Amino acid sequence: MLPMTRNVVAAFLALFSFAAVPTVAHARLQCVAYARQISEVQISGNAREWWTNAEGRYERGHQPKAGSVLAFSGTRAMPYGHVAVVRKVVDDRHILIDHANWSGPGMVERGVMAVDVSPAGDWSEVRVWFAPTRSVGLRTSPAQGFIYPHSQTAAAAPAPATQG
Repeated sequence: MLPMTRNVVAAFLALFSFAAVPTVAHARLQCVAYARQISEVQISGNAREWWTNAEGRYERGHQPKAGSVLAFSGTRAMPYGHVAVVRKVVDDRHILIDHANWSGPGMVERGVMAVDVSPAGDWSEVRVWFAPTRSVGLRTSPAQGFIYPHSQTAAAAPAPATQG
């Protein structure tokens, strides 16, 4: 084989192998980027910092509301923490969330179950659907609470009276 032909073939194979690898292997979508993308909560930093970084900028609390962001603490298993956006409140102890990078690297999950397993019912301990086991995970993850977008705070206030 001629040297130039070898170089062309090698370049073609390199290009083909790059294109054949799934996109998530090149740039995995992280939970923080995904939460900012799909919610009105715009905070910077690792997920474990969102709760603190929200102070003074967003209302925070321990009651889930659709559109709020559930902020998980950093742990040994997830040192950067985790954030997920509440899609729907099912009842006091069950919500559906949208999030990324939980069940697999870069994997986006929509409408998956999260369960409050805290003794006080304050969402400080949560179990989340884990796709590989097709069940709510066995690991309990500590959560700091919910960060509410500005639109929820305004929506909760009574409408101003109008004069006519």
